[in-house]
Formats: sequence, structure tokens, C-alpha cells
Amino acid sequence: MRIDRRRVLALLGLGAAAPATGAAAKDGGAAFHHGVASGDPLQDRVILWTRITPQGSGDVAYRWTLDPVDRKGGGKRGEGMTGADRDYTVKVDVSGLDPSRAYTFQFEAGGAKSPLGRTRTLSDGPTKDAVLAVCTCALYPNGYFNAYGAIAALPRVDAVVHLGDYIYEYGGPGSYGMDSAVAGERPHDPPHECLSLADYRRRHAQYKSDPQLQAAHARAPWIVVWDDHETANDSWMGGAENHQPATEGDWNVRKAAAIKAYYEWMPIREPTGGGFSINRSFDFGDVASLFMLETRLTARDHQLYPEAEMPKEPTAADVATFRKRLADPSRKMMSAGQEAWLEKAMAESVKGGRRWQVLGNEVVMARLATPPIHKYMTEAAYAAAKAGLPHAGANRLARIEANAALGLPWGTDMWDGYPADRQRFLGLIEKARANAIVLSGDSHAFWANELYDAETGGKRVAVEFGTTAISSPGPGESIAAIPLGQAFAKHNREVIYNNQTAKGFVLLTLTHSEVTAQLMAVSSVKEKAFTTRAIATYRATPGPGGVSGLKAV
Repeated sequence: MRIDRRRVLALLGLGAAAPATGAAAKDGGAAFHHGVASGDPLQDRVILWTRITPQGSGDVAYRWTLDPVDRKGGGKRGEGMTGADRDYTVKVDVSGLDPSRAYTFQFEAGGAKSPLGRTRTLSDGPTKDAVLAVCTCALYPNGYFNAYGAIAALPRVDAVVHLGDYIYEYGGPGSYGMDSAVAGERPHDPPHECLSLADYRRRHAQYKSDPQLQAAHARAPWIVVWDDHETANDSWMGGAENHQPATEGDWNVRKAAAIKAYYEWMPIREPTGGGFSINRSFDFGDVASLFMLETRLTARDHQLYPEAEMPKEPTAADVATFRKRLADPSRKMMSAGQEAWLEKAMAESVKGGRRWQVLGNEVVMARLATPPIHKYMTEAAYAAAKAGLPHAGANRLARIEANAALGLPWGTDMWDGYPADRQRFLGLIEKARANAIVLSGDSHAFWANELYDAETGGKRVAVEFGTTAISSPGPGESIAAIPLGQAFAKHNREVIYNNQTAKGFVLLTLTHSEVTAQLMAVSSVKEKAFTTRAIATYRATPGPGGVSGLKAV
């Protein structure tokens, strides 16, 4: 929106009267029901965000302030105007700030003040450490956002890295998560699947009405990327599993609406000229570079699902044909442009002396063969656990065992569905001689993985920490009596640790000598009272030939 300063001053009551043609919100007044947020911090700037709820239908003027916590000067002030064209959201890119400095910020409109937010700029030059909270997958009806509350309560967090599925597009009776014990008090709004711009705006508004999410946003700057549910399940460049053109219209129209709402409601610095290329980088002094990747909407090819590609009772030849299609080197997750950007950016990070190269990525990268669970339990224990499963759990277990018998990957919406592109990705890491840490979301499970070069077979290229969901149900929950996580670790070389039932986030601490990942689990998402603890902790060290293996702490 183009800002006319005279009009802003008029709406704030600081200048000549506003034009009579609906310039000011009718009846006046405003409120801040969705909290405040900051994001995309750099050494000299940061995005500030809020949403103003007007009491009328016209444009609304606002002021913003940003002050150093140390009160030693350097505060910033400004004003602006928002309206219905951007759903009354506000996004300010404040520049001219000092590196490694903490600030508080606040908005004012219509006589009301927003909650106070806290943010900080990134460090520049020699830096002792960096602390990141890594999270993903918040399904509103399925549980309370206790993990966000736990992030807000951390004694220190320099930035929150959100890897996608910030919202879910589903809605209505019987939809995903509506069988939860708390869904009755947390049904999705709107009460149907999101298709239009108005739908996606209402869904974002609902999520940001949650007090624990508001607290996490007010605690520290966020660095975000979307995954699929910000548009529709298993989205790709030309469509989505949860989009049916015959009944839901043109995919490009829906996608554009979803991303417009995302840009309005999230504290992200939007790409110049618009579009979907939100890959970008952040330097935490000389300790780490963080590269945020986009692997959904700019280049991803259609997923190949075994159930769609093979007959109901496939032969070995059917499986071989399926694997050949998966391995097609033309299948892409990332565009050539993004690969070139990443190659250059990682090389510059290494050359610049930054110790770690951290890759914020939506989906699990490790090779995950479906484990034959019965092989990792005694016959008696397996029979007892299987007998106690509910109907849904028994069906899930049967599918797992059937896929394991065929040697199929756990999921083809992950990097396992694009193995040639994954190898190209790992090749970029090797070429840069990076100490690479891959961060992954989407899976609703905790992972500690070591990634190996498929061509050399024995060379470790990176380590991966996958964060579980904030509240979305995990694959292992319906078969909780079955040790699925242990089976994954025993069956897959790259998997060191896996937990398929916990909810929470990863707390990542980076120093020049090591990286430590604490897998932080909340005790419940179905109860408002909760505790938080690290259920596993892993460390790795950097080296001239790349990152070390993972060591449990």
C-alpha cells in the first residue's frame, strides 16, 4: 500500500481533517486481537508485524515504536496506514539498527496499544554462540499449542525457525484432527476447507488468536518458510493432493490466494516483485549461516505415490519400475536457480569463516526405508501389542508391514521421492566443504540423522535434526504400543534416533566447537497444564572434512 503522510497524520488526528470519503474507520477505534511479531532479522534491520482489528470499515492509521532494551539511544519511530486490501495487517521493515542488539516494539492505533514485543538483530563479526528454537506443524483442533508456550518461556532464544505447516487448510466435521479430545473447543474457523482468500485470512486470524502462539511471536524474531498446508496437503508446483480442480477450481487461483494471506499475516520479508521464491539466508556472526529453502511451489514435480503407481498386489517388476521412476534425474524439488543460489551462498559462508552451514528445509532428507517392525520385536511382544491395537492402528500396522515387505520408502512426499535431486543437494554441500546441519519439519516426529553420499556410500555429508509437531498427530500415535521409532533406527543406517509420538520443538545451540540439539517434548497437548523436558540430546563437531557423527549426550 502506498502511504500518503498527510492522510496518515489526518487519521492519527495530527493534521488536517481526513477526507470525508471513508478515509478513517467508521466509528473510530481499533484493537490488537492477534498480538505482535517480528521476523527476518538482519544485522541492521528487522520486520515488525501486527494486525489491527478496526471498529469500522475504512483505513486505519497507526504508529509504531522500537526501542533498545539497554535504553542507550537508537530507537526508531514511524507511522503508516493499513486497510481491507491487506486485511488490516501491518508490516514494517525497520532499518538502521545496530547488530546484536535487543529491542522492544509496540504499535498504537485508534487509541489502543498493542502488546509489547521483543526482537533482536543478528550479530556481526566474532560471535560466541547462537540459540535457535526449531518448530513445525501446528494443527489447531488437535491440541493446545503448549510447545509454543514452552518456546516463549525459554531463558534465551535468538530466533525461532518455523519450517512450515503454520496453519492447516482442512476444516469441518470429520476433518483432520477433529477426533481430538479438545477439538470441540478448538474447531477450525472457517468451519470448512480453505479455498478463497477470505478463508485463508480467517484461518491465519484464528491461529494468531492463540495466546501461546502470540507469546512465542512476542518473545523473539521468527524466520519462516511454508510447507504444504499453508496452501493444501502435498502441494507441488502444479497442484496438490488435497486440491480437486473439478470441484475446487483453478489451482493457481487458490495458491495465489493462500500465499497472499501468508504474506499478509506472517513476519516475512517478501521477495521483490512477489512470487514464491522465499529462499534467503541469515548470518549469525561468524558462528553460522542459516539458509531457508523453498521446496513446494517454485519447482517441485508431482509426487509419485506407490498406491497410485502400482497395482494393489505389485510384483517385484512393478516395484522395480516404480523405483526407476522415482530415480529419474529430471525430477526436481528445487529449481536450478535456487540450487545455484545455494551453491554460491554456502561457498561464501565457508570462505567467510562461518563455522556452520544450517539448512532450513521443509521435509525429512534422510533415506527412510519402511521398517519391518515385527523383526525388531519378540514374537510374543509383537502379538500382544498387535492384539491391543484399535482398528485404525491395526490397519496402519498392516500397511507398514506390507510396504516394508516390498522395500518401499516411508514417504515419497519427502526427499525419498526425489533421490536424484537429493544427491545433487548433497553434492553442493560436499563441493562447498560445508559443516552442514539440515533442519527438517513435516513428519510429526523427532529425528537425529546422519546423511551419507549415495555415490561414495561411506562419506558422511551432513547431520539432520527433524523436529516433531507442535500439535499435529504423529504416525506412531495410533500404534503407540509398537516401538516404531526404535524400528526406524535399527533398520536405517542414517537414522540414529526417532520418536514418533512426542510433541515439541528442537532447541539448537551452535558454538564454534560443537552443535547441540535438544529434542524438547511437552508432556501433553490435550491438557492445558504441561511440563517440558529434553527427551534426547545429540552433539556434533565441525571439521575441515565436514561435520562429525552424532553423539548422544
